[in-house]
Amino acid sequence: MQIKQLQGQIVDIKNKRIFKGELTISEGKIIAIEEKAHQEEQYILPGFVDAHIHIESSMLVPSEFARLAVNHGTVATVSDPHEIANVLGIEGVHFMINNGKKTPFKFNFGAPSCVPATSFESAGAVIDAEGIKQLMANPDIKYLAEMMNYPGVLFDDEEVLKKLAWAKHYQKPIDGHAPGVVGDDITKYINAGISTDHECFTYEEGLEKLQKGMKVLIREGSAAKNFEALIDLLPEHFEHMMFCSDDKHPDDLILDHINKLCARAVAKGIDVFKILQAACINPVEHYNLDVGLLRVGDPADCIIVNDLKDFKVLQTYIDGELVSEDGHSKLEAVAFENLNNFNVSEKEVSDFKVASEATKIRVIEALEGQLITNEITEEATIIDGNLVSNTEKDVLKMTVVNRYNNDHPALAFIKNFGLKEGAIASSVGHDSHNIIAVGVSDEMICKAVNLIIENKGGICAVSPSEAHVVPLPVAGIMSDQDGETIGKQYAVLDQKAKALGSTLNAPYMTLSFMALLVIPSLKLSDKGLFNGKDFKFTSLEIS
Repeated sequence: MQIKQLQGQIVDIKNKRIFKGELTISEGKIIAIEEKAHQEEQYILPGFVDAHIHIESSMLVPSEFARLAVNHGTVATVSDPHEIANVLGIEGVHFMINNGKKTPFKFNFGAPSCVPATSFESAGAVIDAEGIKQLMANPDIKYLAEMMNYPGVLFDDEEVLKKLAWAKHYQKPIDGHAPGVVGDDITKYINAGISTDHECFTYEEGLEKLQKGMKVLIREGSAAKNFEALIDLLPEHFEHMMFCSDDKHPDDLILDHINKLCARAVAKGIDVFKILQAACINPVEHYNLDVGLLRVGDPADCIIVNDLKDFKVLQTYIDGELVSEDGHSKLEAVAFENLNNFNVSEKEVSDFKVASEATKIRVIEALEGQLITNEITEEATIIDGNLVSNTEKDVLKMTVVNRYNNDHPALAFIKNFGLKEGAIASSVGHDSHNIIAVGVSDEMICKAVNLIIENKGGICAVSPSEAHVVPLPVAGIMSDQDGETIGKQYAVLDQKAKALGSTLNAPYMTLSFMALLVIPSLKLSDKGLFNGKDFKFTSLEIS
């Protein structure tokens, strides 16, 4: 029997105590924790848990995500495989589970509750209440993932209620998704059995949900950034809050993860024990995860950091196995079989023309660091009888193209992307992952869309003279490359988009949410322009 001993300043989060001591590990578990004098100054604490993330948004398969995440002290995630489920259904969920099992990292997958997210878009699969029943019976499924169809909850939709009932039958938590829902509506939503929300974007919204019994997650991803709005809730409500990424692009994951949020919270003067309660303890207890909390008898899931200020991770252990040291992952790459669902032919420039005599149009206003958008009115720019982009006013044409069937592209206009030339496109388009593109002309939009179709998935940037693409052959949303490679490729493409004029911090991540109908206010699906507040289609032209 191999015995391993770790020395350092042991951080006892629950008892708010730090002491010099020694951990003894045997067969993956902590068998002793003793106070002991020694010269080691580093700190030993439980590993970090991302309380809500879509692994697919890293553009990496789970095993590759793990290889990067352990470098930042993350030992587990609460993962919603909603993205791949919208492409491939239950088969996609099983792909994520099986790939994740090939690495020591502790993935905890949920059953995607909304596939498709709405009936107002085209997805590649459907998971109905019977499918949820099947998934809930699987011990590898830990919870019912975010109930995005909050109107269905509020209006007692029969299918939605059946899905909630199966989660309750198997006594598994139900995650929420209710951006801006407050008052009597959020009370009904909570009373339906929904226990968390990661979509709060104001202090007041977060406070109301906490006061009504919800767990509120502080989200800081590559696009949606709610840390500053919500962090002041933590000192008083630390027992009912967690940290999450939701969506983390690969170049960002190379740099940091939950450890960065802890450092930012400490810099604000918040009690470190309260911060670590949210980062390490609360997700494990809420979701009943098999993740150690630095107690005798627990799995040896722990990290060693240089201090409790910057949280630079020196070592990460999972089940007593050293999986990262000094920023270098020790996890091995694993083989997997690819799978996809891309059934669309290349488009013509004429497909992106919009004949019109309108003087005014509805425009999506994208907001930096937010998934929500505004609906604004702009003067129409018409050339040869067709609506076109206006780069001077930064009102650009965008499209969503059905990737599952050969339908006519949906078209709209968007503000704040800032492109001065070319176009960008992606098959990462939440939630159905159709092709989404924005550009300065119909020709450039067509060129970008066809590059995605040619590669059966990816992200790209094009200009009249150049074309750059990062292929995403796994379901059209993930790479088959290693994390370092895809992270660097993505960073290069991000710079290409900015060289075309984009002023957004994360143009591709922001683009990917412009088809997410369940987040108000104005979005575009492959079926048309959609008003997320009224939950119905609306017209591009204003009469």
